[in-house]
Formats: sequence, structure tokens, C-alpha cells
Amino acid sequence: MKTNFLKLSLLALVLFTASCSSDDDNNDDNVIPPVATQKVSDLYAPQSGGQGQPVSGDFTRFSFSENKIVTTDNWDIAFRGTSIIVNGGTKINVDDAGEPTRKGSGSVSAVGGTFASVTLFPAANTFVQDAAKVPAFPASGANIWYNYNDVTHIITAKAGKIYVVKTHDGKYAKFEILSYYKGAPATPAADSAPRYYTFNFAYQANSTTTF
Repeated sequence: MKTNFLKLSLLALVLFTASCSSDDDNNDDNVIPPVATQKVSDLYAPQSGGQGQPVSGDFTRFSFSENKIVTTDNWDIAFRGTSIIVNGGTKINVDDAGEPTRKGSGSVSAVGGTFASVTLFPAANTFVQDAAKVPAFPASGANIWYNYNDVTHIITAKAGKIYVVKTHDGKYAKFEILSYYKGAPATPAADSAPRYYTFNFAYQANSTTTF
């Protein structure tokens, strides 16, 4: 009788231990990894034309999930000169051969504050997509990403201008431009090489609504 009781006790202990181990494994699977800030330096965004002439050339496409320049349709934002586009909506200029066709569902919302302070996704109705002659990233006005000095012709990124981007496949990233010049000089000069973007971003791959 004692032998049977001992066997049953050992069996119960084994089952309990296995159950705890299984629960621990499941808990590990449900842990949401922290969102890390990434820095991209000197992303080159050349263009032809400008200064009163038609602008042309291919946009440089970037994927937040891959953290690199891509040539596929799986891009999230793209750069050419000071212009930035999002992979959602329609072409801004249908006659622009260098502007890629939108194949994703991306959009963008401009918000204020520091990069670290933007922790919640903006309201859905604040997100906009590219449209004919109307870029989602504003080309003028308060929400444009840069200041332009018409004396020195220097372009400087606006402090406190953060963009939350809905990616081509429905995820989210927050994005802050730091510099438009190669090497991200603290004080760009007339001989600084332009059209080299340095920016911070944080990509949220999970179904949460926070960064």
C-alpha cells in the first residue's frame, strides 16, 4: 500500500514539474521584446534637376523591418533630395518615372515632441497617404521636416519633428531626421555634401500600439 502511494506521489511530482516547465516555455513565447532605436547614417538620396528645373531620378527605398535600402516593392519610405514618400496611396506625379508605384498600405502621421516622448501611436484619422500632387510627408508648412536658409542655402532638420509611419504591411515605426549632410556635421557648411540622410527610427513589429 505504501509502495503504491509512493509511486503515485512520484508520478504527481513529475506531472507537476512538466506542467510548470511548459508554462514557463509559453510565457517566454509571449514576452514582447523591447523596441530598439536604430540609427541610419548617410543614406544617399540623389536627384537630378532642381533649382527651377524639373526634378528626376530614382527614389532611394528603405525598409524599417529590414533596416536597409531595398529595391523590391517591400519598402516603407523613400527619399530623393529633400522629398520623402510613403508606400501607400498613389503616385504624387504620374509622369515621374523615378517615383515608384505604391504597392503597400503605408501612411504617415506628423507629431511633435522628442523622439523618446513619442510612445503611443497617433489616432488613426491623423494618418495620410500620398496622393496626386499631395505628398503624405508635407513639402511645405509647419510639418515639413526641414528649415531652409535662403542666404546660406543650408538645409537643417527641424528639432522635435517626429513622424509615425504605418509600414507597407501594416506595422509601425517612428522616425526622426537628424541631418541632410554626409557625416552629419553639427554645423553644415557650404561645402558639406548634401542628400545624405542620417535618422533615428524605432520599428514596432508586434500588434501592440506603443513604442
